[in-house]
Amino acid sequence: MTYAPLGSQGSADVHETSTVRPYAVTGGRVRSAMSDLPLEALVEVMPGAVTGQGLPPEKRAILQHAAHTYVSIAELSALLRLPLGVVRILVADMQEEGHITVHTSTPVNVHTGHGSSNSGLSLSVLESVLNGISAL
Repeated sequence: MTYAPLGSQGSADVHETSTVRPYAVTGGRVRSAMSDLPLEALVEVMPGAVTGQGLPPEKRAILQHAAHTYVSIAELSALLRLPLGVVRILVADMQEEGHITVHTSTPVNVHTGHGSSNSGLSLSVLESVLNGISAL
């Protein structure tokens, strides 16, 4: 997807395309169940999804950019020249479809030492690490 500069020929058409197109790309949605993904979340392509047959051009472009390395959602937004919200919705859709995996960091709660329910960190482990570092 490419946009021409606003000062070029047909600038009214370009402006209309740039405001209507993202709406069309997401199917009119402004949110999905997981569209609150952080900017720094890393996208990894699943092994069987590299071909991207039957996917719209924007989703194929995401697969191409993330095929060889991890790419953040912010980077995908810049590379595809799409608004961040649109890329978040596309990535969330692709994750639900099983084409990609999204890796996010889980902040650790300083009071309990736990991040999410599956983080496996505890305050005692963090204290042990701190004591081990202090002993060096």
